[in-house]
Amino acid sequence: MALSADGRFSLSATGQLRGATGLAAGSRNWRLVKSCNGELMGTKLNTTAKHRNEAGSKLVQKQVCTTLTADIAGENKLRDLDMEKRDARTVAAVILGGGAGTRLYPLTKQRAKPAVPIGGAYRLIDVPMSNCINSGINKVYILTQYNSASLNRHLARAYNYGSGVTFGDGYVEVLAATQTPGEAGKRWFQGTADAVRQFHWLFEDPRNKVIEDVLILSGDHLYRMDYMDFVQNHRQSGADITISCLPMDDRRASDFGLMKINNEGRVLSFSEKPKGKDLKAMAVDTTVLGLSKQEAEEKPYIASMGVYLFKKEILLNLLRWRFPTANDFGSEIIPASANELFLKAYLFNDYWEDIGTIRSFFEANLALTAHPPMFSFYDATKPMYTSRRNLPPSKIDDSRIVDSIISHGSFITSSFIEHSVVGIRSRINANVHLKDTMMLGADFYETDAEVASLLAEGRVPVGIGENTKIKECIIDKNARIGKNVIIANSEGIQEADRSAEGFYIRSGVTVILKNSVITDGFVI
Repeated sequence: MALSADGRFSLSATGQLRGATGLAAGSRNWRLVKSCNGELMGTKLNTTAKHRNEAGSKLVQKQVCTTLTADIAGENKLRDLDMEKRDARTVAAVILGGGAGTRLYPLTKQRAKPAVPIGGAYRLIDVPMSNCINSGINKVYILTQYNSASLNRHLARAYNYGSGVTFGDGYVEVLAATQTPGEAGKRWFQGTADAVRQFHWLFEDPRNKVIEDVLILSGDHLYRMDYMDFVQNHRQSGADITISCLPMDDRRASDFGLMKINNEGRVLSFSEKPKGKDLKAMAVDTTVLGLSKQEAEEKPYIASMGVYLFKKEILLNLLRWRFPTANDFGSEIIPASANELFLKAYLFNDYWEDIGTIRSFFEANLALTAHPPMFSFYDATKPMYTSRRNLPPSKIDDSRIVDSIISHGSFITSSFIEHSVVGIRSRINANVHLKDTMMLGADFYETDAEVASLLAEGRVPVGIGENTKIKECIIDKNARIGKNVIIANSEGIQEADRSAEGFYIRSGVTVILKNSVITDGFVI
């Protein structure tokens, strides 16, 4: 495109805007354009008498055309660089889902930790998967090892090409722990780093040649994050490894691995759950990461979220050559790399919760019922995806429901439900009172005929029977709780293994086992 002396444009073969004298540096100044005749971008250009002399007019036209060309070319170049830094096609995500989940037991008795239901209708794995989808990242690996059948089933149903979630030229692949020839190949995953190491060859596959950075995620955290903001920060800083971190106050800081940073946000050292003087020594100026002065005074520590971003070549080098026997990212590879590589801290100052224990799982679910909640699944612009179940709306008859979430496909009759989460396909019968309860729901329905037959035989249908009172409890899927049952843990017991009777008590929370039967009149 060229700008002629009379102010008209013509397109060049390449479709670029060209000036009479080529490119020159300059700041954007549209006022200079008024010295040309004609129309520019639909705006009439003014021609004043003081620019009418021939020599002056030629001089100004040269300057205008050159500056306009330089500005647009410069802006396009910056825009291209910015888009390159946000190109999700060059990022692969690895979700770690292979841990035994002992702290979440008995919810992990028959399922992997990322497959544990949350929020009434979701699974923990849906959180990082949805964050990837909403960030435009369409190359996702999930590493599994323990009790992975239900997780594999959920992933196949929720994230296949017929589910409505499209991945374009990307993929979602489950990488199960496996044995390979040779002595080293006889081991299962020994930790997070070892799990990725055993599949390092995937990143050298021809279809992954465009991958520049690898995102390492956990399958048991609750948060909503745009990973491409994280990636862009990582690439602009030139870091080898970037660690997403949270600002922490004194009350919670000693429960996390903390990082020490300099004034540029570079990670200098780590300390795992420090206390006392060691904790005070890890205090940093968190205004460096973008906190206000007041926030920085309240939260002088930064804790790792367990979300890491590696340059691909750096990751492969660390796993294969630099630390070939290290098993864990958080406790081994990353702390050891701080003295050798450029590690950068990235501030995530929003809701994040580690769903690693029964108590944290219980409290995070009930917190969803708050007004307003600190985290919400209700975000139309960044939805949380899950399996499409095609269930009908819930049916609620003559009941009182306060500060609670009722998932689809449930039947509730003449009951009082307060500060509770009721999962899919739940059946709650007359005169039931639920308080501070997380009910995971059911995998199937029983017909009215089947329910009547079970009751006639003195057996218990799936769901909660009449006149039952339940407080501070997690009810796992397909549990059968009879009539006139009381679950309250009135004695305040913190830990108990009563699996023969269908329940555990963990951190003071009663957990009714999956597929268990609590008979009529039973008291806990």
